[in-house]
Amino acid sequence: MDITIFNSKYQAEKIKIGKEYLFYGKVDKKGRLYEMSAPEIEYADNNERIRPIYSQTAGLSTKIIEKTLAQILSDKEFVLTDILPQALREKYKLCSIKYALKNIHFPQSDDALKTARKRLVFDELFIFQIAMKKLRHRVKRDTSAVIKQNYSSEFFNMLPFKPTNAQIRAVNDCINDMSCPNPMSRLLQGDVGSGKTAVAAAICYNAAKNGFQSALMAPTEILAVQHYDSLSQLLTPAGIKTALLTGSTTAADKRDIRQGLADGSIQFVVGTHALLQENVIFKALGLVVTDEQHRFGVSQRACLAGKGINPHLLVMSATPIPRTLALIIYGDLDISVLDELPPGRQIIETYRIDSGKRQRAYNFIKKHLDMGRQAYIVCPLVEQNQSELTAATVYADEISQKYFTNYNVGLLYGKMKPSQKEAVMKDFAEGKIQLLVSTTVIEVGIDVPNAVIMLIENAERFGLSQLHQLRGRVGRGKYKSYCILVSDAKGDIAKKRLNVMCATNNGFIIADEDLKLRGPGDFFGSRQHGLPNLNIADLHGDMDILKLAQDAAAQLLENDPELMDNDNRFIKAETEKIFEDIGEYGLN
Repeated sequence: MDITIFNSKYQAEKIKIGKEYLFYGKVDKKGRLYEMSAPEIEYADNNERIRPIYSQTAGLSTKIIEKTLAQILSDKEFVLTDILPQALREKYKLCSIKYALKNIHFPQSDDALKTARKRLVFDELFIFQIAMKKLRHRVKRDTSAVIKQNYSSEFFNMLPFKPTNAQIRAVNDCINDMSCPNPMSRLLQGDVGSGKTAVAAAICYNAAKNGFQSALMAPTEILAVQHYDSLSQLLTPAGIKTALLTGSTTAADKRDIRQGLADGSIQFVVGTHALLQENVIFKALGLVVTDEQHRFGVSQRACLAGKGINPHLLVMSATPIPRTLALIIYGDLDISVLDELPPGRQIIETYRIDSGKRQRAYNFIKKHLDMGRQAYIVCPLVEQNQSELTAATVYADEISQKYFTNYNVGLLYGKMKPSQKEAVMKDFAEGKIQLLVSTTVIEVGIDVPNAVIMLIENAERFGLSQLHQLRGRVGRGKYKSYCILVSDAKGDIAKKRLNVMCATNNGFIIADEDLKLRGPGDFFGSRQHGLPNLNIADLHGDMDILKLAQDAAAQLLENDPELMDNDNRFIKAETEKIFEDIGEYGLN
């Protein structure tokens, strides 16, 4: 191995012939040779140990962090409260928190490191499980919106299509929940195009026929408009008065809608965050529906639900999640899955190519644009700050000047003002923009049946579930659709992940593979608001510890539901931190 020391006479003179040293640093392979540049160097005598590596910032090296932590942990006056009672630690064979912290930073051995990590992973998952079980406990409260009669068959007979068995099953799940004195709290999970909207319409129809109002909240204005257009087409002919309330609604219309919600004449409303305003008051809110829940905070859905007396809650998500992960993320919800697609839904052909075939891909896109269709190109970055990645702003300028000079090319990215985003998405939806270059901001919330090609640059940089969501932006109309994944990645895992995308359109299979290959990580592309980051736990690799944590949480709450026991006071304090911002839907 070649070791290179840069501009450090002290480091070089520190090395003496005949002595043993430990070198800490990154090992790179160049051909058959290995090399290490600018390593940390220590004498080998009594120093053979596992070293921590910390996330660093300017002026703060791993060595400084390590030294500081060593001083803190060795200080005799350093007092650390163990939140877990001794009896619980003994039952689940967990070390003390002091031992865990010392050995996660400065492990005495591999076994000590495993023991320390088990304790810290357990803590993280255990507290989270307690919080979710406590949040779920709120459904024990009575609702004011009990469904007395089931009108589902009546609604299905009005539809211009035959519902799938999965849709019928999901509607029955919801009606059974809503017929009980406790409010429904259910996640409706379905792949892109599986018919979640029709299920929501059936539930809202039932609510209206039983004398209750319903509200659907969408994360963007364009998605709210799309929901309103499709739902009003189903509900208005059935005599259900509907309304759309967004930031763009005129002041006069807002007044009329608020009046209609307050006096009960409007039975169903679709909106954005505008629904959360204090002056939006319902006469008899019985059902709250949220779409793409991970785009909202837990507190936001609670705020809308707070406008009724414990109304029913239906959460819709087109982000396929493995059931084990769904039970963690949506631990306060029951789950219904739409696992079949309606007849006629397009299967999107997916191809993986390298950058050498990009020009052929452009020609393929031009061919379809000339036929009157539209296309997306997605890039992982906005600015050109990493040489190996393609930035949306630079990319859009380049292709519009060199390759698509005779076409209308649009640009969409996250840092644009909301009004600018809405304007671009509207122009694309209306066909004024033929080719839309975008970041992942189009992952959710744009439905353009005329768009038939999705080209994704640097596809290896995205999670599979995110790629699947992006692919779901095409194939929404009657035209054959395609997804092109551009990647020069050489690694076997990267190739395997992209090959999964080419092999299947089933979002749940893809989600399972994503979890196996990548871990839960940032599963949605952006962390779910209102839920804590898992700093050390791995929901795929730590399933054994998760099961222990779930068992421990269930038993603890069975014996002490309100966490009033003095031994559990620290657990209660930690648990309440997780959802401390969700008001009346908190952990009390």
